Amino acid sequence: MDTGSIRTDYLKDGLDRNGLDQDPFRQFERWFTQALDADVAEPNALQLATVAPDGRPALRTVLLKSFDEQGFVFFTNHGSRKAKHMRQHPQVSLLFFWKELERQVEITGAVTPVSREVSESYFHSRPRGSQLGAWVSAQSSVIASRAVLEARLAQLTEQYRDQEIPLPDFWGGYCVQPERFE
Repeated sequence: MDTGSIRTDYLKDGLDRNGLDQDPFRQFERWFTQALDADVAEPNALQLATVAPDGRPALRTVLLKSFDEQGFVFFTNHGSRKAKHMRQHPQVSLLFFWKELERQVEITGAVTPVSREVSESYFHSRPRGSQLGAWVSAQSSVIASRAVLEARLAQLTEQYRDQEIPLPDFWGGYCVQPERFE
């Protein structure tokens, strides 16, 4: 299929160096706030690029959960393909694409796990169903059937019926410390 005839005129705000904040974190925060104000669907959705042991790039969508001068934080299963890549090659790129604003921001830097305390705090802020989902999900692995997942969910729902769901050892956060903004 030839897609050469697909065209879009990008007519929104241009990029003027004089209008940019010298601090890239403050500039990102300004643009993120604009994305929130513009009702961009999931403005915290980002593309995470990692590198596999064989040197092949991999890309997937994750959700940003916090950011400050220390870095950009997201959470995932430590057994996932992305987590394995990050352990072996702790350099990643993040790409935010806000179509409605005709803007994208790429952030590249080193990635490190956050503390267990940070992971635990975020985990317990999640809805109960999401907490159970973290336990049930065997990310990046083959699942025999949906019935297996549903049975595991039912078992865990009963097991933790009247108690706090603990943070799984195989789940937590990662922080990307920016070295470059583009």
